[in-house]
Amino acid sequence: MAKSNWAAFPHPDKAFDYAGDKLAKAWKSLHAGDVEPFPDEKQIVRLLKANSRLGKDGAKIATQLQDAWRAFHRGDFRDAHDAGVKLGPLGASVAIKAGGIHATYLVTSDKDKLARYAALADLAEDAVAALPDEANSHYRRAFALGRYSQCLSIAQALAQGIAGKVRSSLDIALKLASKHAEARTALGLYHAEIVGKVGGMLAKLTYGASAGEAEKQLKEALKLTSDSPIAWIEYGNAQMLLHGDKGEDAAAAAFDRAARLKPHDAMESLDAAWAKAQLA
Repeated sequence: MAKSNWAAFPHPDKAFDYAGDKLAKAWKSLHAGDVEPFPDEKQIVRLLKANSRLGKDGAKIATQLQDAWRAFHRGDFRDAHDAGVKLGPLGASVAIKAGGIHATYLVTSDKDKLARYAALADLAEDAVAALPDEANSHYRRAFALGRYSQCLSIAQALAQGIAGKVRSSLDIALKLASKHAEARTALGLYHAEIVGKVGGMLAKLTYGASAGEAEKQLKEALKLTSDSPIAWIEYGNAQMLLHGDKGEDAAAAAFDRAARLKPHDAMESLDAAWAKAQLA
């Protein structure tokens, strides 16, 4: 990807530097939303046993992957993405999260966003093929395709069948990891977006989507990660999709909650800044 497409993270903070043992100690809170397993040697060896074609040196790969995640958490998104890409399916999770979060907040061109999300979706397809038993193989596919579809018109997205691919990926991710809060948030938003765009009756009949299921999934995500800015942001976005102007107060309250949370890393810093901007 062109260097010009990788704008720098605008809110650097020493608190986001998880050097050395800091990463392992903070991992549970950093990854409460996506339940990403900590990539130590034991975890990598387990994955290599599942697919020996992915590499041989578990210790070396673990070190490289931990460094990629450190780059992600401190806001060096390009470094995190590129390091993940080099590791193939083993690095797809960090590559997709880094490239996707960066594109969401720091890429302004819709054309560039589409190209980024399309490339990330390809990475996700490879990860699903190589590591089908990992929840985040499927969740990252849903994330990349979902972001891609948001750059299209509803007609284009529906014509390409993206909604069905997102739904099936989220269903599989949650079957593999029922406490995956980000997947629940995404599933709730999936229901809300379809209801908001095609209406309640058509959403139910054609896609099995409903306002009730949107609320259920989003609230479950908030239970799992009440201190996650993105969980509150997407809950607020869903209120607008489901209720229009009548949802403004609930959305504003959710954005306010997100804006007041103390970010744990660069991603949450961008989430909170976005929420704060909505209230200005």
